[in-house]
Amino acid sequence: MVIVSLTMSAILVFFIVPLTILFFIYLTNILLLIYQRNGEVKADPLSDVWDSARKTIASFWDIYARIWHGYELHGVENLPEGPGILVYYHGAIPVDYLYFLSRLFLWKKRLCLSVADHFVFRLPGLKLLLEVTGVMPGTREECLTALKNGHLVSISPGGVREALFSDESYQLMWGNRKGFAQVALDAKVPIIPMYTQNVREGYRMFKERRFFRQLYESTRLPFTPPYGGLPVKFRTYIGEPIPYDPNITTEELVEKVCKGNFVFSFQTKTAVQALISKHQTIPGSIWKALLERFDKRRK
Repeated sequence: MVIVSLTMSAILVFFIVPLTILFFIYLTNILLLIYQRNGEVKADPLSDVWDSARKTIASFWDIYARIWHGYELHGVENLPEGPGILVYYHGAIPVDYLYFLSRLFLWKKRLCLSVADHFVFRLPGLKLLLEVTGVMPGTREECLTALKNGHLVSISPGGVREALFSDESYQLMWGNRKGFAQVALDAKVPIIPMYTQNVREGYRMFKERRFFRQLYESTRLPFTPPYGGLPVKFRTYIGEPIPYDPNITTEELVEKVCKGNFVFSFQTKTAVQALISKHQTIPGSIWKALLERFDKRRK
């Protein structure tokens, strides 16, 4: 009985924080529904009418980020005043991205629209939250419209596959995806790389996952459960933008992103990998990531 109790306790510790995050996400949607009903708000979810609700939500998540992960955001000055495409590494749970959205709104009162996998829109009970926070399926037309309207648009080319099957080596899993580059060229906007330090030390996936990989490839649904939730240090870094060049092709732009031809100048790394190489211990170490909570020096 002691062994069973200890085992159950360990399982709860591993999964309690990811489940808590899921609970808070649903709670946020419930609060938005209450706000909508009490105020009889019928305006476009992306309109300024919802800003007070967005500020409340952002404040809650920012407090959570500060307390649990000592969250820091660096490089906001690299974001363009107008539209642009943010490209980022996808952790096992993208709670770091949620922290980024919250702090960006609090600091700049700016909404960044997010391209999400189709399965996100199948989750029940999150419709209003997705609309108010600007989460979209991310078709080419939707992205171009958002950029034309002056929004930042974010995308993780690795998406769910990267979330499930990358690990503490922080391997990018972009495959042949280059649609973001074509959209950037069509919209004539810059691409901005972004990465969160220790995101894999905060939340991880199980090592043995061949069955889950096959299951995902056949269904495109994330059956692998994440675990962890340790209060490791999170720092999000925004790199310098790769500007629009009218003379570049889609393939050349993808290659330019791959060669990191900007502030950090890592010639054989991707732009995002350049940020990882500069700011991340590889392979990632949970112990070191925890100790960084007590390191006051900015890296």
